[in-house]
Amino acid sequence: MSGHQEHPDRPHANHDQPDDQTAQAAVRPARFSLIWVIPVVVVVIAAWLGWTTLSRRGPEITLQFETADGITAGQTQVKHKAVALGTVESVGLSKDLRQVDIQVRMSAAAKPFLTSNAQFWVVRPRLSGASISGLDTLLSGAYIAVDPGAPGGTPQDVFKGLEAPPGVRSDEPGRTYTLMSDDVGSLSEGSSVFFRDVPVGEVLGYTMPPGGRGPIPIQVFVREPYDHYLRADTRFWDVSGVRVDFAGGGLRLKVESLQAVLSGGVAFGLPEQRRDKAAPEAPDNAVFKLYASQDDANTASYRDRLSIVTYFKSSVKGLAAGSPVEMFGLQIGNVTDVKLQLDPKTGNAQVRVAMEVQPERVFSEDEIEHGAVGNVTQALVDNGLRAETDTGNLLTGSSIISFAFVPNAPPEKVGHEGSSIVLPSKSGGISGIMDSLSTVADKIAAMPLQQIGDNLNSLLAHTDSTVNGAQLKQAIAALTDTLRSAQHLTAHADKGLTPLMQRLPQIADQLQQTVSNANRTLASYGGDSDFHHSLQQTLDQLNETARSIRLLSDFISRHPSSLLLGRGKP
Repeated sequence: MSGHQEHPDRPHANHDQPDDQTAQAAVRPARFSLIWVIPVVVVVIAAWLGWTTLSRRGPEITLQFETADGITAGQTQVKHKAVALGTVESVGLSKDLRQVDIQVRMSAAAKPFLTSNAQFWVVRPRLSGASISGLDTLLSGAYIAVDPGAPGGTPQDVFKGLEAPPGVRSDEPGRTYTLMSDDVGSLSEGSSVFFRDVPVGEVLGYTMPPGGRGPIPIQVFVREPYDHYLRADTRFWDVSGVRVDFAGGGLRLKVESLQAVLSGGVAFGLPEQRRDKAAPEAPDNAVFKLYASQDDANTASYRDRLSIVTYFKSSVKGLAAGSPVEMFGLQIGNVTDVKLQLDPKTGNAQVRVAMEVQPERVFSEDEIEHGAVGNVTQALVDNGLRAETDTGNLLTGSSIISFAFVPNAPPEKVGHEGSSIVLPSKSGGISGIMDSLSTVADKIAAMPLQQIGDNLNSLLAHTDSTVNGAQLKQAIAALTDTLRSAQHLTAHADKGLTPLMQRLPQIADQLQQTVSNANRTLASYGGDSDFHHSLQQTLDQLNETARSIRLLSDFISRHPSSLLLGRGKP
């Protein structure tokens, strides 16, 4: 066994090569692989998508509604003019459970108009008055609409949503006005505004006055160009529903439109043109009074007012504020107040009726300017002008004030109460008739009817005894005998006169023949002697005698009784 051992892990030494030479391994240079391009591209695309998403991502806002009906998270969109500006991300209840908080992620393009002037509402099928909106959402589903509003608002991210669409959009040209009315009637949000039966705007809403007292302001919107028709003296009136009137002696039915019947509405008209300069155009947010009817609005267009007061001590049933004041059947004003007055000292009672008369209905503008109204009032009263109540309509029982001229009226003086003229009054209408009947009844009751009846009974008793008395019977018998004698005399006279009446024509003919012979004889003597003239006069007299006999014969033939009774009156 040799003392030299080989290490098993050590390679065997090559005895053919020298010890200082070592084998060298071959080394190749590293090359880039295409497999690394894919992750790089993915990272770049992801970074670009992330940057794009973050750059286009708008703010998150909160919308508060009373209900989330029709709104779905991740599906319901926020739109303006059919352009999507955001999507609902979540829907939840508020902490007090009184409303719904809807989280909406808006786009970056919507950020500029997310201000305090923006308005949001849910578009869904809606029936408002006579209009139907949102029918397109039956297939596409509800969505949230936004109106950016006027520029210049304060940026915010929490908005109170509207439960109904706003009446006016910020991009719709026109003007807003306020109408003052004692009551709203059938007007509601969305009711139409009419001009000559054309819808030109709509009612935006109304605000109840503080404490519920006073007129109610109603906001209306009138679209362009119709808003330029409104002047400072324009009148608005209510056209809601159907109006029935008995004016003009007959039934009058007034309907503005079916839309006004269903949802109510107001109307306005062009003001009356006057001699002076036209009224200026009404500015935005101008305030107007809303009248109950077109007649009331037309009455209010008269600028001049004459305040008149009268007092009645009889019934004024059916008379109220607004009742017409008429003269000869034509309206000249309206009643403004009816008030009962009691005097606790004297115990007298009377009704004070205040009226407003429009002098422009009677006088021209020149006469009004020259004070003709005040000068003519006393003259009218001197001629019997009195204020009286009259029946306005028998069916409704309404009354009116009528200015009538009373014949033989006692003189009265025109009084004054401040700036009001006090006219004398007279009971009229049914009340006046009843007062007259009452006066007649009082006079009849004051008559001594019992004494008159007793005298009539006594007279009838004496008349009966007189009629049945012997003297009256003798007088009647004597009268009968007299008439019988007169009849007998007439008969004999007629018989005795008959021959004479038969001879009268013969006598007249003989006279006429004699006159003719005399004329021939006279002609033979010549025409210029005294005898001729005397004979001519005699012949003329004979001619007249013959003519008289002929007339007498004719008259007696027609009236033989005239020989006894005379000719009589012609």
